[in-house]
Amino acid sequence: MIRYLLFGTVLAVCMGCSRVAPPTAFGPVPSENQMRWQEMEYYAFVHFSLNTYTDQAWGYGNEDINLFNPTELDARQWARICKEAGMKGIIITAKHHSGFCLWPSEYTEYSVKNAPWKGGKGDVVRELAEACEEYGLKLGIYVSPWDRNHPDYGKPEYITYFRNQIKELLTDYGPIFEIWFDGANGGNGYYGGANENRKIDRTTYYDWQPTYKMIRELQPDIVIWNDGGDRADLRWVGTEGGFVGETNWSLLNGTGDVEWEMLHFGLETGDSWVPAEVNTSIRPEWFYHPIEDDKVKTVPQLMETYYNSIGRNGTLLLNFPIMPNGLIHENDEKAALEFAATVEASFAENLARNKHAIASDVRGKAKEFGADKALDNNKDTYWATDDSVTTASLTINFEKPTMVNRFLAQEYIRLGQRVKAFTVEALVDGNWKELAKGTTVGYKRFLRFPAVEATKVRFRITDSKSCPVISNIGIYNAPLSLNPPAIIRDQSGEITISTDDIGPYFYYTLDGSEPTPESKRYTGPVPTDGKVEVKAIAYDPSTHKSSPVTIGKFDICRKDWKIVGTDDHKAYAVLDGNTATTWRQSRDKKMPVDLVIDLGGLQNLNGFRYHPDQSMWEPGIITNYEFYVSDDNKKWKLADKGEFSNIKNNPVWQTRMFAPQKARFIKFRALKNTEGNDNIGYAEIDVVTD
Repeated sequence: MIRYLLFGTVLAVCMGCSRVAPPTAFGPVPSENQMRWQEMEYYAFVHFSLNTYTDQAWGYGNEDINLFNPTELDARQWARICKEAGMKGIIITAKHHSGFCLWPSEYTEYSVKNAPWKGGKGDVVRELAEACEEYGLKLGIYVSPWDRNHPDYGKPEYITYFRNQIKELLTDYGPIFEIWFDGANGGNGYYGGANENRKIDRTTYYDWQPTYKMIRELQPDIVIWNDGGDRADLRWVGTEGGFVGETNWSLLNGTGDVEWEMLHFGLETGDSWVPAEVNTSIRPEWFYHPIEDDKVKTVPQLMETYYNSIGRNGTLLLNFPIMPNGLIHENDEKAALEFAATVEASFAENLARNKHAIASDVRGKAKEFGADKALDNNKDTYWATDDSVTTASLTINFEKPTMVNRFLAQEYIRLGQRVKAFTVEALVDGNWKELAKGTTVGYKRFLRFPAVEATKVRFRITDSKSCPVISNIGIYNAPLSLNPPAIIRDQSGEITISTDDIGPYFYYTLDGSEPTPESKRYTGPVPTDGKVEVKAIAYDPSTHKSSPVTIGKFDICRKDWKIVGTDDHKAYAVLDGNTATTWRQSRDKKMPVDLVIDLGGLQNLNGFRYHPDQSMWEPGIITNYEFYVSDDNKKWKLADKGEFSNIKNNPVWQTRMFAPQKARFIKFRALKNTEGNDNIGYAEIDVVTD
């Protein structure tokens, strides 16, 4: 009886309490599917198709199906590497632009069911689905809307075919967390033997809304990524370079055109929640090319990508190109695992966890919204201010001088994205010092700054669309990684080695051996001639640590080369070895436009290399070309022609090989650019010799 009397007394007292209401949602908020996806943070792409065997960026649609025979294919290897690398899922290119299907599709003969691999009984998608289940990873599907093989592409009948394939993939392989539709649409293709150019209106041809409806009925927990039509659940960031804008709103308008700036920065006033996914490859290209085995991104480069994707309110989709044997290359695996270890080491200890914190304002002075809720490692609690407060600060007290160099903030985005500007400050030797400042926060925002020894750190929100709602604060002292040095050989043949880091020494070799601090130290430009392979490291004498090795492979020296047909000395930027310097041919020239170079003597040529202009605005990136050779600058022979597939989104070195030719003059003819106008831009031109 006494127990019931006590319960009634407590209940009466509690009923008399006035609980402080939480903030209401402000603006668009994520769906549960988007929230689950955002919390994944990091997952993999795998690119694999027939063009893996032809060393192409994109398949044309007529590649021989008998080429596909990955005798060592092991999807469990893919899954193991991704799991050990800290990834949460894998998206497979089930069908790329060539139209070749990695599953035995009922609707086409251009699939694994007619390839020699496993006697036509194989199913790459099935094997990956089973491997993902074994390793606790989520499965995603990439299926290209553009199909360069199918005879009906561009006609209404193709849409039925396309939807049937989507239905197969979303019905037969278990839960799918994301479906990915590439934005490449229309162009030259095999198209069942037509071998022609087909154009479509990407805004209307695919009729996306019925397709979206079908997808969500088949996979209720899925998110849709689409750069090729109607607004989907996720957005591209306008580049494949591995970064999103420093300002990154998870918002767009539900209808209307989307300019590049909106893709990259989001839209503060957007009426729909459309967060950013940052997609990039661990190598320069998406599909496997043997020439890139020594071009795998280093740990410092991958950490840059981490801070500029996950650390800027995005997710990171990192690609592994699968080798022809069906495996991930050991260099890619090594880089991914070292990257994971570095991330873990960088954020192993949150120096702010459970420290004493004071906020300038607490919502209704209620304990459940106090400053400590941003430090309790609970994603469902948060510090919040009163509704009228849009500027506020939270101060963390370390009680003793503590070395710090990283700052993390997270908003409770279930209630919307609010923060517009903030500053991070530290109390150093009794004085407040600004360490860094930022704009948006969103799901996760990292800031980096030189290490300081601080007794307090202050997070000061200087502008917010509504009352701030901060779920997590992190402060770290991350170990530093030395960036691998850049190696440049100019036209005279001089090698220059440098990094953006301040203070390291550089050591290098020219004989193919691995550089160490016992190798030759770089003190200035190194003269070279002919073919040369340079390997270099940056070395910090204070810590005795070295950077990853950079390898620079250079063909014949270009000191005797002359550009023919122009008096513009700026044209020699294409021979200076620096991809950051560019030359643009005069705008009064209409395409086709020729760049003619005198090599200074007969050379045995096997191919050429082109690096496009890297500038953001009107770069004049060449997509279609012809390459000619000549002994005398009069009689020309066509050595190669074609297109640089996906060069707009991935403007890196393009290497094209051709049958051996002896020549003194080369002519690089631009036929078309990415902008559909007459802008022509070059960063570098080089040749490949035997």
